[in-house]
Amino acid sequence: MTQSSGGGGGGGGVHHHLNHHGLCCLSAAALPAPDAPPTPEPEAGGAAVAVAGVLHKWTNYGRGWRERWFSLHDGVLSYSKIRRDASAAADEDGGGGEVRLIGGASARIGGARRPDKPVGVVCLKLSAFRESKSDDRRFYIFSPTKTLHLKTDSKEDRVAWIEALILARSFYSLRSLSGRITFVQSDVSVSTARLRNRMQQEGLNESLIQECEQIVLTEFSSFRKQLKLCYEDQLSLFGSCRHHFEEGKDASIIQGALTRNDFSSSRHGNFSEYSTTESDEFEKQDGGDLTCEDESTYFDAADYFIEPNDRSSAMLSSTSCSEGLLDIQMEDSSHLLPQIKRRSKLPEPTEKERGISLWSIIKDSVGKDLTRVCLPVYFNEPLSSLQKGFEDLEYSHLLDQAYQHGKMGNSLMRILKVAAFAVSGYASSVARPCKPFNPLLGETYEADFPERGVRFFAEKVSHHPMLIACHCEGKGWKFWGDSNLKSKFWGQSIQVDPIGVLTVEFDDGEIFQWSKVTTTIHNLILGKLYCSHHGTMHIKGNRQYSCKLKFKEPSLLDRNPHLVQGFVEDDDGNKPSFLIGKWDENMYYSNLDTSKVKSVDQLKGAVLLWEKNKPSPNPTRYNLSSFAITLNELSPDLQDKLPPTDSRLRPDQRHLENGEYEKANAEKLRLERRQRMSSKLQDNGWKPRWFQQDGEDGTYRFKGGYWEAREHGQWDDCLDIFGEFSET
Repeated sequence: MTQSSGGGGGGGGVHHHLNHHGLCCLSAAALPAPDAPPTPEPEAGGAAVAVAGVLHKWTNYGRGWRERWFSLHDGVLSYSKIRRDASAAADEDGGGGEVRLIGGASARIGGARRPDKPVGVVCLKLSAFRESKSDDRRFYIFSPTKTLHLKTDSKEDRVAWIEALILARSFYSLRSLSGRITFVQSDVSVSTARLRNRMQQEGLNESLIQECEQIVLTEFSSFRKQLKLCYEDQLSLFGSCRHHFEEGKDASIIQGALTRNDFSSSRHGNFSEYSTTESDEFEKQDGGDLTCEDESTYFDAADYFIEPNDRSSAMLSSTSCSEGLLDIQMEDSSHLLPQIKRRSKLPEPTEKERGISLWSIIKDSVGKDLTRVCLPVYFNEPLSSLQKGFEDLEYSHLLDQAYQHGKMGNSLMRILKVAAFAVSGYASSVARPCKPFNPLLGETYEADFPERGVRFFAEKVSHHPMLIACHCEGKGWKFWGDSNLKSKFWGQSIQVDPIGVLTVEFDDGEIFQWSKVTTTIHNLILGKLYCSHHGTMHIKGNRQYSCKLKFKEPSLLDRNPHLVQGFVEDDDGNKPSFLIGKWDENMYYSNLDTSKVKSVDQLKGAVLLWEKNKPSPNPTRYNLSSFAITLNELSPDLQDKLPPTDSRLRPDQRHLENGEYEKANAEKLRLERRQRMSSKLQDNGWKPRWFQQDGEDGTYRFKGGYWEAREHGQWDDCLDIFGEFSET
């Protein structure tokens, strides 16, 4: 592209803006000259781009690629379904103006078939577009509300469409700027009096002095023109956001959606296969309004798309769905949630911890139920089993993402995220040498984390068998379940077999259920203490997909511990996706069979689903994560709102957290004596306060009322389970 010389030299900024795209080879004649008068409204066959043709649009996995009639006119791209009738072709491109057709398939739209009414529109002023690197016929258009995945019949057709899109949006932007941006003329004048006086002192003649004055004035005029062009070029980046700032709106939301995502331009690397099963609501309607919201904008993606720098943004297969744009949208909305400062470390212990004799405890406990063994407080961590239930929701954002994927019609990506969530609950168990406190009958725990968009509640609903029920509400989903842990000492190890079903239900009615696998704690007497999780986890869905995950059992010769492998299966027995990872590190998915490999490093093209958070910068002897450190925090304002049954108010647990070990041990013995009375309470008809059972052997379900009682401070019917008691 050429650049004008002389006074118009500053126009290169506009030309550079159009030259971001490698396929753009437009002449400078297509643009208005810097000193030209305001651009008039274009006619159909004038400078404005008016093109049309058939493109293949991706709909979903069930319907695949569908032909749609696309029309580009006056900065707006609309698309329609194609009817199969004998009507004459509809003149839907602007009433008599000349329209250039792209592609041989467009000629088929004639007497036998014609475009329907527009069912979707994209305003180019609000959009960005990219071509695929792996398929020379594909390209993508990003708008604030949707992502269009398009495919042409040939490479040449894609070049023509991209050039038309660039020219249309550039012309549209310049036309809108010409009517909105004005260069404020300054009253500052340039005086040549000093120059004239100096030249007269040198004895120069009048004609030479006038010629020099004219040169100075000409150069100043040229500089002023360049300054004006530079001013307009800079404002072009923000001109379309003007209404946002005037109305106090946050324009950075949309800009951030492009600057923080993992996709790159065709000049910067692995954009390639961004495939999705996005459910386009316009496709389900008979028609739509040609509207364009001028208050929102996407900046040019060539300026803001960044280079992906990790494995999670690697090329995706055509059967996968990139989560990049979806996750960005959720990150953008997170700024609307309240930001709450939570603690990052435990209190400093007030006492020095003393050692204990393991032999005297273990020899009397072999073969017994762990819940009936009275262990000193030194074996505990300052968390209850109720709080551990919420710790499994540390990565609840995976369910947020699963909800969004399903909302977009991508059921496969939804179950992959659910599977990653089911595995992520084990990540915090690495190097956790201590056991949580067994709750008292009727003990409760609440976790209100508005910064995460979740609200959790749990209650111990039965003493024998020991059952804990929980319920959590998130952004578009609910999670609930109950658990009964059967545990036994086997001398050198403890085996814990969880019994119970966990359920996730999304707001659209899709449900997934699974049970946890077996956990074994090794080397109680000799060697380094560690835990392992092993067994098969079946995640059953009520719609198209289910999932099977195998937690590998450790062995002495195992060089790849903590391995998890699995697959997603549909109702017909097909396996559209496979999973691999480690329960203490990460999980990936791929369209390749992962059962043949031992680690994700041996699998090309795997895409990251979940990764464990970094360890706490303030480690404790319990090896709690940053998230776990916050669970037992008790601020004065929170204490006033809690019922007397909340785990944070349990005295032995509180003393242990504060490092008051003697007091903690004494309180633990006192509360365990009181706990023995729980069987009598249960036999006398005691019922859970906040949960009820679905049938005689059904799951305990939250019956509501807790958060309403919390709001009004109505805890009169809650027992003081941590207080003193009399056995008489």
